[in-house]
Amino acid sequence: MLRRTLASPQAGLVAVIVLLGGVLGVFAGTHVDARTGQVVNNFLNSYTLIQTATDASFFAIMAVGATIVIISGGIDLSVGSVYALAGVTTAMVLRSMAPMDPAAAVAVGLAVSLGIGLVCGATNGALVVGLGVHPFIITLGTMWIVRGIAFVASNAESILLPRALTSVAKASLGLRESLYPVPMLMMVIVAVAGSVYLLRTVGGRRVFAVGGNQEASRFSGVPIGRVKIAVFVLSGLTAGLAAFMGASFYGSASCADATGYELYVIASAVVGGASLSGGKGSAAGALLGAILIVLIRQSIRTLHFDQNYEWIIIGCAIIIAVVLDQASARFTVKRLAGR
Repeated sequence: MLRRTLASPQAGLVAVIVLLGGVLGVFAGTHVDARTGQVVNNFLNSYTLIQTATDASFFAIMAVGATIVIISGGIDLSVGSVYALAGVTTAMVLRSMAPMDPAAAVAVGLAVSLGIGLVCGATNGALVVGLGVHPFIITLGTMWIVRGIAFVASNAESILLPRALTSVAKASLGLRESLYPVPMLMMVIVAVAGSVYLLRTVGGRRVFAVGGNQEASRFSGVPIGRVKIAVFVLSGLTAGLAAFMGASFYGSASCADATGYELYVIASAVVGGASLSGGKGSAAGALLGAILIVLIRQSIRTLHFDQNYEWIIIGCAIIIAVVLDQASARFTVKRLAGR
């Protein structure tokens, strides 16, 4: 069991994250805490670590849903736009219903965000299955359509959310002031739920089967269409949940939210071990990939590099991850052929 765990892609990611965290700890420097008088590392402290996890959480949640789509052999480029539409719709609905009881506001906000995500995801899946067009083309189109709807609906305004939602997203849960672990905990919960779905349910096994060999799955009686629609629905739901958490945490929503998140989400999935050809990936890998991407961004700031290099480094990380995945697949084929 230990040998198999150490040989897994997740173990390699954890090692890279620990190494990069150690480098940041060495080069980040220290400061004196004004409250306690103790010398504190600028990176290895509770505030910075939780803030780093919070930065990762909003697109890590989406990365879990996107990874399920990628495992099935598809891709979803619309997650950032779904995030924006879910956020502005939630803000507009709550503004129109104000004033509300705090608990009711949280419940309505969560329901609206998840509802928008579900509708967008189901639409993507229905178009992919019904039109028989590659998911890249469908979701590229819906990415612009959904973002445009968010722009028109909100009149390009930033809309404030009720304080009740921010109080939930920024609940300290017993930690000291300015530590907000809720987004981090939600990220972990989604990753665990995604892992259970993929590894312990019939639906999850069908996702791997469709991504690994669609024709064999069809002859085995797997409902290909329903599986494809289901994975896009899950992707939409995670985008809606991320929008609820993000908008609540920052206290506002706009049509420009999550612009460019598509890159971070797909990078997190691919760096986390998901194969763009389908049939391979994990929710835990998506979470670790998101954390690694955020640490790369943190490293650029800490080491005072030009932040424009961020895009170059993430792009290189995607290419390297895909090349290593293909090399691993070729090696596996040769080893099986040799046997």
